[in-house]
Amino acid sequence: MELKLTTPIIFFDLETTGTNIAKDRIVEISLLKVLSNGSKEQKTWRVNPGVPIPAQTTAIHGITDEDVKDCPAFKAIAKEVARFIEGCDLGGYNSNRFDIPLLAEEFLRAEVDVEMRKRRFVDVQTIFHKMEQRTLGAAYRFYCDKTLDDAHSAAGDTLATYEVLKAQLDRYANLENDITFLSKFSTQNASADFAGFIIYNEDGEEVFNFGKHKGKTVARVFKEDTGYFAWVLNGDFPLYTKKVLTEIKLRNAGLLKQ
Repeated sequence: MELKLTTPIIFFDLETTGTNIAKDRIVEISLLKVLSNGSKEQKTWRVNPGVPIPAQTTAIHGITDEDVKDCPAFKAIAKEVARFIEGCDLGGYNSNRFDIPLLAEEFLRAEVDVEMRKRRFVDVQTIFHKMEQRTLGAAYRFYCDKTLDDAHSAAGDTLATYEVLKAQLDRYANLENDITFLSKFSTQNASADFAGFIIYNEDGEEVFNFGKHKGKTVARVFKEDTGYFAWVLNGDFPLYTKKVLTEIKLRNAGLLKQ
């Protein structure tokens, strides 16, 4: 089943130096743009992360320091990537918990202003886990009856993810062929940041989802524990999480419009 699109959607995948959103860097990024008429355009970049790629990570995706030594840093391609995803929704495999937060971090480090929160996100892994609970390779075999020979190459994974989503729509009658529906269905927790450190409660208020203030609203904590904001800003947290907390603090002080 082909996707019914009112807005182009980008299926993307990152290969990285590791899994720490705050510390690790992109070594390969692939973007597959799907337009409402079904036409597709794909762009893939190898990226010099500026830090060594651990051997255990190379063992997974096969990309070495030697492979990327002459490649551009993400900052050098950030504006081109931003232009390519302009006005598009985003789709991926485990993208809500990893690829989107890490991409947002890289844009912030590159000082390229990309508004991520206005987009709809479709996480094919979440749909898969709600329906079957398998890995991407198994999902590809299960839904498409194909073998994912180039697993852990960004380009191969993006194309497989796109094909799996179309096959999921064919298989499950209760899945609507609508990006808004798929975005809501594949979102597990409503979070203010992408890493899930700040989530929304039933009243739509931002709430800490970690540490000693877990479950408390951010506004309450900022009033009762005045040093906590500075502690987070100086801590090992994603830049996007710090950005969100700064916006909340400014908004509560009447310095930022909601």
